[in-house]
Amino acid sequence: MAGWLIRRGSTMVEGSLFYVVGPSGSGKDSLMSYARKKLATNPKVVFAHRYITRPANAGGENHVALSEEEFTARVQSSLFAMHWESHGCRYGIGSEINLWLAKGYNVVMNGSREHLPYAQKSHPKLTPVWIEVAAEVLAERLRARGREDEADIRERLMRAAMYQATPGGITIRNDGALEDAGEQLVQLIAPKEALNKSFDKLRTNGV
Repeated sequence: MAGWLIRRGSTMVEGSLFYVVGPSGSGKDSLMSYARKKLATNPKVVFAHRYITRPANAGGENHVALSEEEFTARVQSSLFAMHWESHGCRYGIGSEINLWLAKGYNVVMNGSREHLPYAQKSHPKLTPVWIEVAAEVLAERLRARGREDEADIRERLMRAAMYQATPGGITIRNDGALEDAGEQLVQLIAPKEALNKSFDKLRTNGV
């Protein structure tokens, strides 16, 4: 079923792009990992890897490591659907997501708050998904992971307050249990009712 298409009549229906953003400490990576495991067997959903100029064993998300030279070469060859720089690293999302979207897959990507306006220009139908937590919860999580001192934590809290959910986006609160917010993300990416209708359409069209 890897190559299935969703069709409405004779017209192929484009998939949805979910652009997940949130401040450091919001639990964005954990939520995406939760949803990815839950939807591992779902033929309608693809999670995009990020191409990053940092070592593969650096920890954090499962990414594709590129050297600065490799990254630049891919930019020059237009192999990224979008790319940006943050905290001394370069991040890219492969142009393969455009093929997946065109084939009707829902695509989930780990985005950047700063790059969101540019992403909306290149992909105007994308849905921003804002992961938010209360300031006191965010501060507690940052202290618990022990990677920042108090000055860094204050800076991150100020940075988090700078960005607000955009119109047309979806906000998921992650102040409580991971499973609560995780299930909201799963339902957003692949609502059961919509998936069932898609399979009904496939059966109707004989795909």
